[in-house]
Amino acid sequence: MKTKNLTIFGVILLLFSACNIDAEKINYGADACRFCQMTIVDQQHAAQYVTLKGKQFKYDAIECMLNDLSKTGSENVGIILIADYMNPGVMTDATTATYLISEEIKSPMGAFLSGFSQNEQAKSFVKSDKDLLYSWQTIKEKYSVK
Repeated sequence: MKTKNLTIFGVILLLFSACNIDAEKINYGADACRFCQMTIVDQQHAAQYVTLKGKQFKYDAIECMLNDLSKTGSENVGIILIADYMNPGVMTDATTATYLISEEIKSPMGAFLSGFSQNEQAKSFVKSDKDLLYSWQTIKEKYSVK
């Protein structure tokens, strides 16, 4: 009876752990971008998402992730993260971040796109009419396949 209870407990524990999705840490200098295959090195512009089944996708630039999501769709995505420009290596929720396109901040793929966890921090980088702020919804629309 004791063995049966332990087996049932083990199966339940396994089921709960299998349903938990977490983002793996990006291994800078080793992990490759799913979209462009470049090695991910820039800790201020990296991005990643995890599917509902736990599959990990990592990107060297936010624009790579957006281009990939525009082709594959985001219906099965559980977690979407971007690097916080102000805190290199720290990932933040992409859906609540503020995005800035400014030629003053270079990004790995040349789109000049950066993400910020705090709206006020992003606003502080706006220096001209060419510097544009976006929400998650508006940046996704900008990168959607037409």
